Amino acid sequence: MPRKQMIVHGRVQGVGFRATIEQLAKQYGLTGWVKNKPDGTVEIEAEGYENELSSFIEVVRAGPNNFAKVQALDIKDLENENSYSNFKIIH
Repeated sequence: MPRKQMIVHGRVQGVGFRATIEQLAKQYGLTGWVKNKPDGTVEIEAEGYENELSSFIEVVRAGPNNFAKVQALDIKDLENENSYSNFKIIH
């Protein structure tokens, strides 16, 4: 199954972004995690079927809630499945 790392730039901390990402990932049947980074970005690692992963990425790129403002989205393909059991917020 494909696994991707995403770094989300913009107004994405302190606006409920991680909770929204967790909810979306579960809706799309993805596993992995989301966390705030010290530089103000948010990192997401998500694994799932290609179609669901692509749809999820498009929603993230558009800004998944009214408070977040995504300015850029860096995406990197990761090798080897990690077989996460769920999707969670890392604090």
